[in-house]
Amino acid sequence: MGFEFKIGVTEMIEKMQKANPNIKILPIEDAAFKKYGQVITGYDFSDYIAYMKENTPTPKEGNIYVPSDEKMEAFAVTKAVSANFYGEMPVQVGYCNGSTSSLDALEYHKGSEIDIAVTDLIVLLGTLSDIENNVYSSDKVEAFYAKAGTAFEFYGPTLHFAPCKVDENGYQCVVVLPRDTNYPLDGVVSPKNNEDKLLLMKNKWVIAHPDSGMAKDGAYVGIVGENLKLNIE
Repeated sequence: MGFEFKIGVTEMIEKMQKANPNIKILPIEDAAFKKYGQVITGYDFSDYIAYMKENTPTPKEGNIYVPSDEKMEAFAVTKAVSANFYGEMPVQVGYCNGSTSSLDALEYHKGSEIDIAVTDLIVLLGTLSDIENNVYSSDKVEAFYAKAGTAFEFYGPTLHFAPCKVDENGYQCVVVLPRDTNYPLDGVVSPKNNEDKLLLMKNKWVIAHPDSGMAKDGAYVGIVGENLKLNIE
């Protein structure tokens, strides 16, 4: 399988750092992550992880995002997450699996997201307050490495997108969000302000890099600077 079964966290970060000297890579447990979210403890996500390994594919190119998987949502831990973590708000449990390694875009939600790294992966993050007049500079992005089995929260104003792979096997990641997030909008957005122009799907505001090709999907193009790409060697 991947490097997560062969070398430790420090060695993996050193390997990725050597391959990407222009991007500082920190462990997600580092204090620098605290402005974006927190590592989650106290919940047993082993049912999610086992299900993901046995039942969800990892494409060799691009990624697959499934916002809601009924079998995962039936696990007992989902009820606990909904009741405690989200304060009895309804949630959806899905996943993002893939082989992507580029920034491409950044999104945010009005409500926290829980990600659970089924495999080792890296997330590229920013803060909503750094978007000015719908322009965001990619040099503000920070990279964090999460080892397999780590669960973490992104706060609502945290800019994020699909994870990045750390080896040729790609990545698998559980994604928990408030119910109906990332589904198609029921109507056409009539923007009243700049933020409205970023609304792409339900509870999903997106700002894209021009090199991503996401404009064809309706995403607002506003990321300037390099479209960051993480090399694996």
